[in-house]
Amino acid sequence: MTTSTTAGPRAERGATPRTTSGEVAVGLPRWAYVPAALGGLLILLPLVAMTTRVDWRDWWSLVTSESARAALVLSLQTAGASTVACLVLGVPMALVLARSGSRLLRRLRPLVLVPLVLPPVVGGIALLATFGRRGLLGETLEFAGVQVAFSTAAVVIAQTFVALPFLVVSLEGALRTAGSRYDVVAASLGARPTTVLRRVTLPLVWPGLVSGAVLSFARALGEFGATITFAGSLQGTTRTLPLEIYLARETDPDAAVALSLLLVVVAVAVIALARPRGGAW
Repeated sequence: MTTSTTAGPRAERGATPRTTSGEVAVGLPRWAYVPAALGGLLILLPLVAMTTRVDWRDWWSLVTSESARAALVLSLQTAGASTVACLVLGVPMALVLARSGSRLLRRLRPLVLVPLVLPPVVGGIALLATFGRRGLLGETLEFAGVQVAFSTAAVVIAQTFVALPFLVVSLEGALRTAGSRYDVVAASLGARPTTVLRRVTLPLVWPGLVSGAVLSFARALGEFGATITFAGSLQGTTRTLPLEIYLARETDPDAAVALSLLLVVVAVAVIALARPRGGAW
């Protein structure tokens, strides 16, 4: 009896730690917190430093000037339009890449990631070579009376080009993690492919879809290089907030800092509002 009583507390002290759901809790090595903290500081310190450079007395007047308001509205409109375009094009792309067993598609998959590694200016030049007046498709479009380059449509195309991979990669990863067993069950019960997609597949990967859409919107909102190369900087037409910040930096540094902080606030607000209830993406 004494042995069993003594073994009880020992067994409790040596028990494997578990989470509230009953799963085994995996600890982290202590050294991991040091680079994690340094990474957090690398992100936060520049933002904090920027707030120290803001002239708070004139901040509101700087961010509500006519040019600033026009640039912000244009940025939100074009980023929203490009996010819709990313959803229309990216969801089918992610489905094909995640569900298709074609070897050819697996070999072509890295092409989807090219905009992630290309310098944005190079992307703008590529778009100009495609849709410019003397571009691959530009001459045909020009003959039909459609001018794409240096227009608001060019801003949306440039933003979609750089933001599309974010949605595709996020959603493809979610689709691969979810698997296809529920899709197979629904299909075996007589559901059509479109019904399976709408009622089973997309609800299962909804967090990944939302995450990809938010990342795409944020990337489009901050796009600069491809936009200025392909669409130019025409106030009210193609001059988005990042372009306005760049121009203000040369003439009015205080306005550039104020507008930069405004862009950070808008991006953080979008991410916070789009974050699913319950915590993580």
